[in-house]
Amino acid sequence: MPISEGSAAASESETAGRDETPAPLVIFDLDGTLVDTAPDLIDSLNHTIEAVGMQPVTFDDVTYLVGQGVKVMITRAFELRRTPLDEATFTTLFDRFMAHYAAHMPGKSRPYPGAETCLSNLAAAGFGLAVCTNKAEELARPLIDRLGLTDRFPTITGGNTFAVRKPDAGHIFGTIEKAGASKNATVMVGDSINDILAARNANIPSIAVRFGYSDVPAEELGADRIVDHFDEITPALIRDLIAASA
Repeated sequence: MPISEGSAAASESETAGRDETPAPLVIFDLDGTLVDTAPDLIDSLNHTIEAVGMQPVTFDDVTYLVGQGVKVMITRAFELRRTPLDEATFTTLFDRFMAHYAAHMPGKSRPYPGAETCLSNLAAAGFGLAVCTNKAEELARPLIDRLGLTDRFPTITGGNTFAVRKPDAGHIFGTIEKAGASKNATVMVGDSINDILAARNANIPSIAVRFGYSDVPAEELGADRIVDHFDEITPALIRDLIAASA
């Protein structure tokens, strides 16, 4: 039976609609999830607080200090040492940290084992990839670039990209919008309560990694799935989480 012109047009329209369906999106946190940045964060923080004669922090303090951005890291270092911090001193130290960290990146920071293979597998499966970090964008972008990962992430949002940041759902929503993706086909991967809570607030599924900087066990974060290695973050797992959330 001949196909009418109207039917053909409708069919083309439906096909175009299907073609325009956004690809699934996997959003990754940066520090403690994609990249082990602790050595350089600690080095820059100790360089910063040395200016006021404060005792250096150690790797044992990482989970308390890291994950909320530079401003919180400096503030918490002073709290840790029970030292008052006035606004003028804070501003000077913030600038000192930013200059030192930017000048030395990537330093000792490296992607976690299996991360790059995981990203390749997800991209090959047609998934979009994004970074959503509380690290300032002007620090996150050059770090990602100098580690040779920029081409993996068309979308990178930092702690100062929007008016809000994780755990606020707006940080997730803004990242999804920039990526041209759909909330209904997005999964968040992170290591801390900020990541998992942001995903929960945005009503998207989440994966928690055990190897990051969380100050509580991964089981207590409330993620939909917990992994020990990037090998476990497969296209099949992402599809399963998206299907379950639907």
